[in-house]
Amino acid sequence: MGTELHLSEMSWPAGALTMSDADQLVYWADSQMPRIVTDAHDLILERIPLYERADPLLQKDLHRSIEDNLRAAVNAMNQCHNSLQMTAPHETGRRRAQQGIPLAEILQANHLSFGVLWDALVEAARPGGDCEAPEAIFAVATRLWSVADAHASALTDSYRAASAELLAEEGRRRSALVESLLAGRPSPDCSSWEMATLLGLAPGADLIVVAVDKRHQAGGDLADVERKLADQGIVSGWQLTPTLQLGVVSLHSEQHEAALGVLTSIGVRAGVSPPYRALSETPRALQLARTALSTLRPGQTEVREFNSSPLAALLACEPNEGRRLAYEVLSGVLELPAADRSMMLDTLVAYFDNEGSAERAAEQLYCHSNTVRYRLRRVHELTGRSLKDPLCVAELVSAVFSLRMCKLYTTSSSIA
Repeated sequence: MGTELHLSEMSWPAGALTMSDADQLVYWADSQMPRIVTDAHDLILERIPLYERADPLLQKDLHRSIEDNLRAAVNAMNQCHNSLQMTAPHETGRRRAQQGIPLAEILQANHLSFGVLWDALVEAARPGGDCEAPEAIFAVATRLWSVADAHASALTDSYRAASAELLAEEGRRRSALVESLLAGRPSPDCSSWEMATLLGLAPGADLIVVAVDKRHQAGGDLADVERKLADQGIVSGWQLTPTLQLGVVSLHSEQHEAALGVLTSIGVRAGVSPPYRALSETPRALQLARTALSTLRPGQTEVREFNSSPLAALLACEPNEGRRLAYEVLSGVLELPAADRSMMLDTLVAYFDNEGSAERAAEQLYCHSNTVRYRLRRVHELTGRSLKDPLCVAELVSAVFSLRMCKLYTTSSSIA
């Protein structure tokens, strides 16, 4: 960002810079600068409530920046200077962004400062004034307001650049905090609860972890997900990885559907963990969210919540053991030709989904209930496990869960 503007780039009127009366008026303003700065400072405190209520340090900084900017402006109006130094407005814009002062108030203060300087020049130039050069005020007006416009532009550019840097830094900080929570690795600078406070996660609210597949985005902009959740009153923090966008979301029970609605509206493949409360459970919730995502069929755009069943969570946390269990229990079924294997597993899943009702499973599968019973007998023969024995049923349910989680089996039914 440049810090000076050549006067040749500004719209001075022809011959204006050679007017000795105008120069005299400018020199007079320089000599009266302490009084002009104090008047501008007092007027800003009177007109802008934000500055009037500010702490003394900010008010002192305001006085300093008024002086820096008005002195730079008067120097630029002096015909001996061939360039307008922009250091003062650039520095003011940067500091105000860091202090969190809105741009509107900054520009208003800048306008009031130049207004006080203008009033002082008019008073000095009028008949009976300190300089008594009425015609010179017209040339000085062009100089003054050209400089004022340049200062306002410099303030705005510097403020926006500094704000962008601050937002980027805030994003990096929040991402690092989220990464620490997801990894179960507290920051050396703060505890998990302190990290949650910095992220704005509401105390006592439910937490969920969301895993979004960045490689298969079908709809809106993932960069907006935090803002869209915030529009619903839902606080979240996010971390980007090469393939996933991971979020820790804080919500109350009545906001659960709204959060899912935001994710669905974006058009993404996402897995969502069951709600939890203890921050120490965040790494486990991440594993469950990623498991829910892994159960989606290739190319399927959907937001899938992980089954809240403790059995599903147990198998998700021990995927290798779950895979071994699936092959041990269902080996006879898995060795069938592909079409027969899918038919048997679909029937078993439909039977479990419908609370052990062959009739309702038949309706789901569009076949007769006796067909369902025949296939279940075949499962019994192939696995050696009876659907009348609770232990055998538990093993069969666990085995099918594991197949789904390991992406070794997909079906239109939803058991994971």
